[in-house]
Amino acid sequence: MIHALKPKNETSRLASLNELQILNTNPEPSYDNIAQLASFICDVPVSLITLMAEEKQWFKAKIGTDLSDNDRNISFCSHAILNPDDLMEVQDTLLDPRFIDNPMVSSNSNIRFYAGMSIKSNSGEAIGTLCVLDRKPHSLNDKQKQALRSLAKQVESLFELRRQNIELEKVKKDLNIKNNLLKEFAGTVSHDMKMPLANIIITSDLLKAKYGKLLDETGINYLNYLKQSSFRLSNYITDILNHYESDTLLTSHIEEFDSQDILEQIIDLLNIKFDCEINLPENNLMVSCNRAAFQQIFFNLIGNSLKYNNRDKIIIDITAEEKNEYYHFTVSDNGIGIPKNKQEVIFDLFTIVEEADRSGNRGNGIGLSTVQKLVHKLGGEISVQSEVNEGTTFHFSIKRAD
Repeated sequence: MIHALKPKNETSRLASLNELQILNTNPEPSYDNIAQLASFICDVPVSLITLMAEEKQWFKAKIGTDLSDNDRNISFCSHAILNPDDLMEVQDTLLDPRFIDNPMVSSNSNIRFYAGMSIKSNSGEAIGTLCVLDRKPHSLNDKQKQALRSLAKQVESLFELRRQNIELEKVKKDLNIKNNLLKEFAGTVSHDMKMPLANIIITSDLLKAKYGKLLDETGINYLNYLKQSSFRLSNYITDILNHYESDTLLTSHIEEFDSQDILEQIIDLLNIKFDCEINLPENNLMVSCNRAAFQQIFFNLIGNSLKYNNRDKIIIDITAEEKNEYYHFTVSDNGIGIPKNKQEVIFDLFTIVEEADRSGNRGNGIGLSTVQKLVHKLGGEISVQSEVNEGTTFHFSIKRAD
């Protein structure tokens, strides 16, 4: 028996193999099916997808044997990977000096035929083989050899997909870490800014009360502008916090609740001071989902219907129905509407439709992005229909929680 030499690129070959994180993993149908095809096409009882580790040869897929690995120094495939571009065929192992005394030949295994095609990594190293074996002398015709080469290419494709998925998972993990750091940063900065802004607002009122008689109209206007700007920035910070903390809303428990009660509570919280008619759904749904997220969605949508409306009387219609394991809702208003060229991007973060709302405050384009994020997290979809100067309708669904 002649032991195979180690490939010249053994170090990089092992690195490519380890990069796949595939050694000693469970069987997978995609690999088993290829091994089954190789056995059938080549008309042999044994077929293997092998991986050549440092000391062992391990089988990712196996047909016709109960072995899961063997020692590398008695492996036929250790010879095959030395010429990764060529299919290695041994028609009778008893006639090949490399294998005459090999335990796989002389023992009960009695391997008399071997054919193997190297499987390469994405960087070209042979990390294993697709091989077929028989317990009697055998030979492959040209079509069978070509089929074995093609099937080996399919295994390479599966390995490459696995490598790419591992890379994507790593990127995803890194992005999650960075995203969490960004959330923490945004939360810390936003909270730290809240108190100074509150102080500016209070100080503005104190200056106006104590020194207002000493200031001319321009000075009073400056104080008013300072206060309004502080309120605007405070609202902006609040919306940023709501957006980044929206994920934490979904950590609360699923509840079953009366949707009508929730909507009435939201209307009370909005403290509406305009002439406004809000028509609640005719059918009162008992909703099973994340209550906090449900409240935030309606709070934002109804709030927008109030803010972006220049009518003397604001009318908001809300509908609700349950169908096919989903709750379907609409929120319609008679407001200023959304231009067609803005409707496709209205849910993008920081997208602004109007420069100012009913009270003269400038929007920040965060609320609807938060709404869409929450709707998707609840297993639903959201869309908008709108006509300028006529009104807007938001349609959204929420999957019923079991």
